[in-house]
Amino acid sequence: MIRPCWYSQPYPPEGASAAEGIRNQLGRPELDLLTILVRESAQNSWDARVRESGPPVDYRIDMWTVGPAHAGAWRELLIDGAPTDAEAFPLRDALRRGPIRVLAVSDRGTRGLGGPTRADDAVGSERDFVSFIRNIGEPRDTALGGGTYGFGKGIFYLLSRPGTVLIHSRCRTARGGFETRLIGCTLWKSYTAAEPSGRRRYTGRHWWGDTSGDVVEPLVGEEAEATAQRLGLKAFGPDETGTTVVVVDPNLDDLDPTEAADYLAETITWHLWPKMISTTGAPPAMNFTVTCDGVHHSVPDPRETRPLNMFVAAYETMTGPDGSDLHCLRPKRYLGRLGLVKRIMPPLEPTRASRMLDIEDLVHHVCLMRPAELVVAYHPGPKPPSVNQGYAGVFRADENMDDIYALAEPPTHDAWNPQSLDRPESTFVHTTFTRIAEAQARLLSLAGVARSGSAGVALGAASSLFSGLVGGAWGIGGATAYTKPGGTASRTSRQDGVEQGSSPLDRHTAASPRSRSLPQVGTAGPADIEVGGGSFAASPDSGGAGTTRRRPRVQYLGDPYYEERGEASVLVQDFRLPVPGLQRVHIDLAVTLPGTGGRETDPPLGAGMPVLLGWEDGDGRLHTAEPLVIDGSESVWRALVRPAPDTMTEIGIKVEAVKTG
Repeated sequence: MIRPCWYSQPYPPEGASAAEGIRNQLGRPELDLLTILVRESAQNSWDARVRESGPPVDYRIDMWTVGPAHAGAWRELLIDGAPTDAEAFPLRDALRRGPIRVLAVSDRGTRGLGGPTRADDAVGSERDFVSFIRNIGEPRDTALGGGTYGFGKGIFYLLSRPGTVLIHSRCRTARGGFETRLIGCTLWKSYTAAEPSGRRRYTGRHWWGDTSGDVVEPLVGEEAEATAQRLGLKAFGPDETGTTVVVVDPNLDDLDPTEAADYLAETITWHLWPKMISTTGAPPAMNFTVTCDGVHHSVPDPRETRPLNMFVAAYETMTGPDGSDLHCLRPKRYLGRLGLVKRIMPPLEPTRASRMLDIEDLVHHVCLMRPAELVVAYHPGPKPPSVNQGYAGVFRADENMDDIYALAEPPTHDAWNPQSLDRPESTFVHTTFTRIAEAQARLLSLAGVARSGSAGVALGAASSLFSGLVGGAWGIGGATAYTKPGGTASRTSRQDGVEQGSSPLDRHTAASPRSRSLPQVGTAGPADIEVGGGSFAASPDSGGAGTTRRRPRVQYLGDPYYEERGEASVLVQDFRLPVPGLQRVHIDLAVTLPGTGGRETDPPLGAGMPVLLGWEDGDGRLHTAEPLVIDGSESVWRALVRPAPDTMTEIGIKVEAVKTG
């Protein structure tokens, strides 16, 4: 049986690349190492899929601590022949100092690292092995693939604290059979070593495998399978091909392994969601799995995850009849296709993965992708005028433009930089961003227009611009900043979230969610008037001076807010009916015309009206009766309203006592 050993590459007379130069080819990316690992490794896996219309590619990330049954083999096999200088070869200390942690990135349904194992023999098109193991900077050989110059493999070495990976692969041979291959690689830094013949310089590149020939070769066949079994690596199935890259002692960026697994799972969704969806009924293009010490960590479904569900919707718009074709006019060139969607939505809760993309509480981004449909970047556009509105877009480059956009990318493939191109290629990329910006401007201009006699501006935009000037008549809509305008009337008290005015006139200027209950016409008894949740009774016998009485009233609990229910966003107002007894509540909904203080109960041109979806009790049951009879108590109720898009919605809750007997 062949005993694998390390081989360190000395500088040949003609010179060679130092390990430091190869490690630095990724530059100084803004993304963290774990994110780059997901992007680059998945891109490699996608480019290596067996065939265009084949089964989905299975991609997985597994982290584990090497157990006692295999730790001895790791320390025995992976130290043999290694340099003794810890600074030149830190793997030695990494294996000896404690538990051995590893991270493995695997793909199946891919072709594996086939072709010749020597770089001087790789003269044909089949050269996956030498491209990944031996050579640096080879141009891509996959039409419309995600990769460009093969720098992405450097992330495996950067992620490993000792710069060491094991590559376990199974491929088809030229004769149609299968071959398993196993080899180790270290990429650290160049060094000088003292030898019997004198001092000698080494490049810092090391290979672990069969050193019996003039160049280190991978273990193959039964030798590879037996050694992989000793190390505890998962075996390939009888007809299975693919590759597993094992990163030794991964740098998890101060995350514990469980946190890192969750982060990797979320990062997969943010960067690879186009491969997780299907719009034709066929299976998704790729399947994704993340585990840590044998425990599965769920990869979020982009259709069910905010705000990625908006990008999925934008993708479907882009591929459907509502998508837009983008063109460059001088010189003429078809650039690609764009889809945009706009939604009312609650503010986001940013996560580590979204912050890495500069997506915090608001979505106003277009996802850029090439024909391979791998996320390049989330390109930010102008912010909507409301924190309760967002938009998402997807731009997919045309196949004939793929090479141009690929050349505009840095080694990490996470941007399009037109300044790196010459004309006319740079013009095409510049124009792409111009056309996207034009489409975003049209989207934000909004379609709803105020009625004749009002300011001739888009209603949603005016709601945002002037809502702070409409005292008391404040609300929320597709493009309305959700802030309370300053009230102008004095208030005598504020208790338990209830604004109480000093007179009925305050109902027009109270800086609280607007509540209106107009005086009822009648001669028998006082008329109840609710003011900002307060209740006043004007007695005819007092000449209208009025005395305050305890009457059924609405107690608002905080500001209205947005909440997602399924694929829709609803406006929610929490309230109580603190006075005991049966009471009838109903909703008072209107659209507020900005700048005038007017209320519209008929939809303006181009705008709908808000709709009550129901009343939700404290147990989460939805009651759809309107009006609804409720027994007053300290229980919290919620009014659920579907707001009218591109308008400022006004919510009021009216209450009256139910006569009994």
